[in-house]
Amino acid sequence: MTTSWNPDSWRTKAISQVPAYPDPAALAAMERRLHGYPPLVFAGEARRLKSALALVADGRAFTLQGGACGEVFSDFTANSVRDTFRVLLQMAVVLTFGAAMPVVKIGRMAGQYAKPRSSDTETKDGRTLPSYRGDLINGAEFTPEARLPDPARMETGYFQSAGTLNLLRAFASGGYADLHGVHRWNLGFVARSPLADRYADLAQRIGETLAFMKACGITSDNSPQIRETDFYTSHEALLLPYEQALTRVDSTTGDWYACSAHLLWIGDRTRQPDGAHVEFLRGVKNPLGLKVGPSTTADDLLRNIDILNPEDDPGRLTLIVRMGADKVEKLFPPLLRAVKRSGRRVVWLCDPMHGNTVTAADGRKTRRFDAILDEVRRFFDVHAAEGTWAGGVHVEMTGADVTECVGGAHRLTEADLAQRYETFMDPRLNAEQSLELAFLVAEELKARRGDIVTAVAAQ
Repeated sequence: MTTSWNPDSWRTKAISQVPAYPDPAALAAMERRLHGYPPLVFAGEARRLKSALALVADGRAFTLQGGACGEVFSDFTANSVRDTFRVLLQMAVVLTFGAAMPVVKIGRMAGQYAKPRSSDTETKDGRTLPSYRGDLINGAEFTPEARLPDPARMETGYFQSAGTLNLLRAFASGGYADLHGVHRWNLGFVARSPLADRYADLAQRIGETLAFMKACGITSDNSPQIRETDFYTSHEALLLPYEQALTRVDSTTGDWYACSAHLLWIGDRTRQPDGAHVEFLRGVKNPLGLKVGPSTTADDLLRNIDILNPEDDPGRLTLIVRMGADKVEKLFPPLLRAVKRSGRRVVWLCDPMHGNTVTAADGRKTRRFDAILDEVRRFFDVHAAEGTWAGGVHVEMTGADVTECVGGAHRLTEADLAQRYETFMDPRLNAEQSLELAFLVAEELKARRGDIVTAVAAQ
């Protein structure tokens, strides 16, 4: 794309998934207010993430991206942030051992407050109101007052994101992420799991590796890599007035960065190559994600790659594949081959959540653990067949003991959903299911190390 870009050039483009604010003047005033606030993340941090993702694009690292389908203001507590961060650390340690390479850790945290909807309205008991679009826009309560888009919510989202980031930075650098402590947490999980025997060998080998490192003099006291970790944030760049208000020029490079998160992605409903969301994100220098769903065509995918990463900068663009377990083997290979033939360097992630949502008998949305794992395995199979690198997984999960997805080692059923079904949007894996998924994916990675070596050599 040769046309010039500026932070508000998206306003000249067609836009979807946009809320109808009743007071444009109040919206404009809130945008000006947010623009005067400090950035939530910094350009140097975003560049470090891009460098880490460049290793993934080259087949030398793996990515774990996870967090809630949509954060809610009422769940903003230190414990909820800590618990999700903790589970992501536990998953990352297991995956690091399985892949035998670094794992890039990215949370769907500190900003995932807006969600696309399949319909602009929702009807209950004969009453129709605007759809709930996430706490950044309106409220989940089914009342006219709650469902009215309110610009003041952007300010609440900003401050809660700032608080979450403050906690995440403290946890990541203050000793909470020490590998030895994280491994002890995993041992506790293994002991509780009905599949303890299956996971015990992997857990024992991780422990032996840490003991060997200690015997060699590599300890938390002299090696920051054991005591600390890099952790990044991400969310879907859906509400463009909010994203533009937090966009800044980096004083060291003169480049524009979206400073609401380290990585921003474009959803399956807003990926139109000539649309507003693609237009906005093509101009910022952050690493970007792009959802690739069942309706994606090779032509549109290649066009978006050209628009979003015209210089083929490794680590700039992550393609997040969300097909469904029953579709991935049919729909994904043609897209993978098209990108492979183009020679473009991208990161491929598997989102095994969105294509596997079903409705339970009681009307609640849920996801089946077996289908989630099945899509991951088939995603790996497709990459192995093409000699390319399956770069990671993107999961919707929480550190809480919710009952929103069925299956897993504890065999949750639809009858269990009512116990702790807390999501206002999509169902999430709970802490136990998330860790179980990590152990099973680690087993896959260990078994496929020959495929990994072949893919790395080819790239």
